[in-house]
Amino acid sequence: MSYITLNSNKLKYNYHYLDQLFAEHHIEWAVVAKLLCGNEKFLECLLEFSDKEICDSRLTNLKHIKKISPETQTVYIKPPAKRLAKSIVKYADVSFNSEIETIKALSKEAVLQNKIHKIVIMVEMGELREGIMVRDLSRFFGKVKKFPNIDVVGIGTNLNCLNGILPDEKKLMKLHSFKEIIEESHQARIPFISAGSSVTIPLIFQNKIHSGINHFRIGESLFFGTDVYNDSIISGMYQDVFKLTAEIIEIAEKPMIPAGDAGTNLTGETPQHDIAKKGKTSVRAIVDVGVLDIDHKHIEPMTQDVKIIGASSDMMILDLSDNLNNLKVGDTVDFSMSYLAVLRAMNSEYVDKLIDHKIHPAELKILENIN
Repeated sequence: MSYITLNSNKLKYNYHYLDQLFAEHHIEWAVVAKLLCGNEKFLECLLEFSDKEICDSRLTNLKHIKKISPETQTVYIKPPAKRLAKSIVKYADVSFNSEIETIKALSKEAVLQNKIHKIVIMVEMGELREGIMVRDLSRFFGKVKKFPNIDVVGIGTNLNCLNGILPDEKKLMKLHSFKEIIEESHQARIPFISAGSSVTIPLIFQNKIHSGINHFRIGESLFFGTDVYNDSIISGMYQDVFKLTAEIIEIAEKPMIPAGDAGTNLTGETPQHDIAKKGKTSVRAIVDVGVLDIDHKHIEPMTQDVKIIGASSDMMILDLSDNLNNLKVGDTVDFSMSYLAVLRAMNSEYVDKLIDHKIHPAELKILENIN
């Protein structure tokens, strides 16, 4: 059976790298753990060294977090469905909101549950996902502040997730000015501006973050060490926290070009082939993972001279060329993974989830610095 491995030491190192970066700039931050899909084994690993609030967009996942660590502050990071108000108040200490009627329902439930429910008001800043329009912000806040058992702890925005709109110094300064206007107009205090995500981290390195932006929500950069803004990596972080391993279930020398009339495959495509390879053969292997479990276009073999040919629902085909690695049936092949690949695998019950606690000799020195 195929499995995905989380390297706890590399994740811990990435966590402390970010924690130090944010501390140096007086920024609070929360871990966005939705990639883990509520897997209790992986969440327990994260919570062993994370004292931060944990964000997720699925209530089921927040339930798992509260089960493992009741004292951890949980944050529901999309506008809640109104019908879920009771569960939101029960399992999320904070929620991101943009609808008055939903906040009204949250207020009602908070009173019934004898809780203070904290909210972040999301503001539209060009990405055209969630968020109220700037022109409505002051009036919106005026209504919200009247609801009992509701505490507005911040205003926030989302960028880059839908239309790829990038954060910049001007947008962040505007958001800070909106906060100041609200505080002055309504004689209120808003502690946080939650305007940062993984895509905003590079602006820290460039000293382009307004001092008022004091809260970040980080997922991808924590788990993958990626510079989302520039589509590159952050030097000094690990990019291989996750690894996919699949077992070879067949291996044989086969033609490089299929024979017969071609229709469409499982994904509705008609694969194209290099006619120059007609009549040639190579060693091909089948591994026990397919598109039901993994996005094969977002993984890369970690073994030299191994290429992915394609995949069906539950099998993936590899080209081993002359098989210089002497792979055989029963051997395993490791793959690096992108965010989307991990997300698909984490959602598959057919892919086992394992934790690697080992510190490899080549990485020992760098990891010692955080212990």
